[in-house]
Amino acid sequence: MDDAVRVRDAAQEAVEDVEPDRLREVLFERLSDAPMTPAVLALLSARAPETGVDTDADGLAERAAGVQLIYEGLRLTRTLAHEEPWTRIADGDATGDIAADLDVLAADVFVSRGFYLLARTDAAGRAVDVVRAFGRDQTLRRGEGADVDSLDRNLESDVFALAVVAGTTAVGATPSPALLEYAAELGRDCDADGELQPADAAFSEATAERLASLSAVGSGSDDRVPSSATDS
Repeated sequence: MDDAVRVRDAAQEAVEDVEPDRLREVLFERLSDAPMTPAVLALLSARAPETGVDTDADGLAERAAGVQLIYEGLRLTRTLAHEEPWTRIADGDATGDIAADLDVLAADVFVSRGFYLLARTDAAGRAVDVVRAFGRDQTLRRGEGADVDSLDRNLESDVFALAVVAGTTAVGATPSPALLEYAAELGRDCDADGELQPADAAFSEATAERLASLSAVGSGSDDRVPSSATDS
């Protein structure tokens, strides 16, 4: 199965029990249209170190989906904060009010479900750091003379580093500082005209080779996904 399809399915499965129906539809619509780039990077990172762990295990796809969901929630929050759609809704426009409210709820659900998927992994702490950094950056963005483009792009940089942590620790490896910096650079460079590039455009064979060269199997993580159905 194609990586993007695999992680999209896992992300949609994570929110398929959300109610009401209209909110679930909004979540599915956004996931259907979104590039799965952060989640695919998590899979690529898991394959980079030679650990013998089965990278087709469902647990890895769930971790990758957790990264993607957190990104989707924060990205939507960023869009809402910048565009403030509720300020452009005409008086008495109930449909517009509902749509804006659903987007706010969708952002919250994405982040909370992403946290849930990463809660018992070595990536959990970094996920919290990503959300905190995002809040700080968006506060700084409102300051006079702020470099808004750089502050906004920090989200992609931080999420790509989170993806590498989620992927490498899933196979028992520990990401090196050089690997994390490379992931952050990928995130900064992955924005094309204000839109995140899809995985097949953002990553090449050279990307996978670079991830492998910067990866080293470490002893710092026991948080592996099972390498087979018989592993515990």
